[in-house]
Amino acid sequence: MRVLVVEDEPRLLRNLAKALREEGYAVDTADAGDDGLFKAETYNYDAVVLDIMLPRLDGWEVLGRLRKTKQTPVLMLTARDTSKDRVKGLDTGADDYLVKPFDLSELLARLRALIRRSAGNAHPELEIEDIRLDTRAKTVTKSGQPITLTAREYAILEYLAQHRGELVTRTELYEHLFDETDDTLSNLLDVHVFSIRKKLGHDLITTRRGQGYCIEA
Repeated sequence: MRVLVVEDEPRLLRNLAKALREEGYAVDTADAGDDGLFKAETYNYDAVVLDIMLPRLDGWEVLGRLRKTKQTPVLMLTARDTSKDRVKGLDTGADDYLVKPFDLSELLARLRALIRRSAGNAHPELEIEDIRLDTRAKTVTKSGQPITLTAREYAILEYLAQHRGELVTRTELYEHLFDETDDTLSNLLDVHVFSIRKKLGHDLITTRRGQGYCIEA
């Protein structure tokens, strides 16, 4: 999953990006409102973490403009803990609201919930026949036995599972699983998908030649 973090405090921005990458997310960052809006409109993110107090364009303005073109889930951050601010954020189009200082584990849990709901999956566990994905722990089991996947393999599997029954194009996978600094080699997806099939079964992921991938089960 690919996330954009828009935050002007350098240390917090670095720490959030680092923590999200350690959780397996592809992460892009912006330290000003106009840069954040450009990226949010240009790329298809699974979620945006958006501070309110930003240079050049504040979070309210970024959110308002973004909502004219996209419904990307947005988690707003603010140091102001008043009901008026929370109501304004939700009425402007925010999906959730977190007050600084916050607990990192809570932010990660709220992001997971936003992404699940956006994909139409409210439950944190995904099941495909005898395969179970726990999106909280980022773990996979097959017939009750734990299966070890790399972070990138897990990300591909989770995204395809969230969109089960749909054709997911190669372009869409690249856009959602690689950040702006990644070197996306043309055969990288094929290598990861081959490894997932080797660990979980050849028939799990169907390749539509020239189009993309699909979990049909």
